[in-house]
Amino acid sequence: MSKIPSAIACLTLVLALGPASANTRVSVTAPWVRATVPSQKSTGAYMHLHSPVAARLVSVSSPVAAASQLHQMEMEGDLMKMRLVDGIELPPGKGVNMSSGTYHIMLVGLKRQLKDGDTVPLTLVVQGMDKRREQITVKVPVKPINFVSPASAPAMHP
Repeated sequence: MSKIPSAIACLTLVLALGPASANTRVSVTAPWVRATVPSQKSTGAYMHLHSPVAARLVSVSSPVAAASQLHQMEMEGDLMKMRLVDGIELPPGKGVNMSSGTYHIMLVGLKRQLKDGDTVPLTLVVQGMDKRREQITVKVPVKPINFVSPASAPAMHP
């Protein structure tokens, strides 16, 4: 049997699928946004991101806020400080948990109160090592103000 037909079949499959993009495989799980009180103008959004290849979350946007920012919480001495970051690295094969007290998204200049049960659209922009960017739009549920995500709760050991 000739190897040429097999090679042509493989090449046809590769061309049909198109070039692999690192960003198309970034998964978003357990997203949620904290509800607000009527006059509150900002809140946090949290989720778990996973990429099988090296990538970087470079921006986020939402129509419910004037601005959406990537933030990181860190201990500096005895104080927990929050700072704006220009991106969040997504190491290959390792998940990044965005939760209260770590990386998270701040929705600033809210245009309305966010109530438990609402849904907030977020558009994440992920950049691959090839510098190509891709948008991932997710519909994120709003959870009660006192909600604690199982991903951020302390581990219970018997």
